[in-house]
Amino acid sequence: MYVSGLSLLRFRSYDYVNIKLVPGINVFIGTNGQGKTNLVEALNYCASFSSHRVSSDQPLVKQDEINAAVQVVVEQESRTITLDVEITPGKANKAKQNGSPLPKARELLGILLSVTFAPEDLMLVKGDPSERRKFMDDSITQLIPSYAGVRADFEKCLKQRNALLKSAYGKTNADVMHTLDVWDVQLAKTGAAVMYHRLKLVENMQGLVSDAYKNVSDDQHPLEISYVSNLEIPEGELSIALIESTMLQALAAKRNSELDRGVTLVGPHRDELQLMLRNLPVRGYASHGESWSCALALKLSLYELLKRSSRGGDPVLILDDVFAELDEIRRRKLVDLVKNNEQTIVTAAVAQDVPVELEGALFNVVDGTVTKVE
Repeated sequence: MYVSGLSLLRFRSYDYVNIKLVPGINVFIGTNGQGKTNLVEALNYCASFSSHRVSSDQPLVKQDEINAAVQVVVEQESRTITLDVEITPGKANKAKQNGSPLPKARELLGILLSVTFAPEDLMLVKGDPSERRKFMDDSITQLIPSYAGVRADFEKCLKQRNALLKSAYGKTNADVMHTLDVWDVQLAKTGAAVMYHRLKLVENMQGLVSDAYKNVSDDQHPLEISYVSNLEIPEGELSIALIESTMLQALAAKRNSELDRGVTLVGPHRDELQLMLRNLPVRGYASHGESWSCALALKLSLYELLKRSSRGGDPVLILDDVFAELDEIRRRKLVDLVKNNEQTIVTAAVAQDVPVELEGALFNVVDGTVTKVE
């Protein structure tokens, strides 16, 4: 698959911009602050309803505006599909497919598949566990679009249960306990589904991550990943029902502590994707170069999973200012891995940062104006 058109309205720094893209390599050149990353951020948003730069939608809307809109035209073999997303912070997104409104915006998910490499990816390794949880959840959403609903249900349940725990501080009457019992059941049900999908993702990624790490580095030591949970799940065939019953037991055991602290202590919101190299945690022990290789390995394994599951062709690859961050060895290895992709979109501050193997359609981005170089 590839993107043939990208239009932004009131998105980030843009009042309006409309760009025609080509299959193969597309390169956007512009110094910092000119708007090149805003373009690929908008494209990636239509694939995952998530930004690789910020955790909320508010920064995506141009200052002093109420909402923003993104349109992406996707070419999948013999089909042309137009995706429209309207972003209004604090409210549910609105979406259209080929001009027809959809009941739920997340019905667009799974049509456009994309993987973004960016300087922010280093936080997958060096950042807090929340960064790695977000990576898992965003990855699953592209692989299994219905997971967006699962994730939203859990987050809503968690928020409401935390509110109840805070309001129940110092109260242990029967009504509060009964209400907590009800929320325990809902949290275990939704949380078990989240954990199940994360565990399956990690299982499917393990071999791919190890291979990808060796491909982007000169290190033959395997990169190992594992899902670390605050639940002790009994051995046996993994199932949502097993995780749910285990979580219910853990919630009952932690209830007094949760009432004292006013926060939910059990669930996937406290879990971690652990990365190990030479039997040591990557976070805190790996060098800068090793950390970059680990981050790239995670993204490349996601790319491979998406490619295997895609019915419409290769995922779109986005390389956002990444070459300036890599040493020559990792630049060469990354180029070799991605140069034959169906569509690759590259951004860079200067043309010299783009390897010659990735030269293609060229666009200059200056102060929010995008010009194709003929």
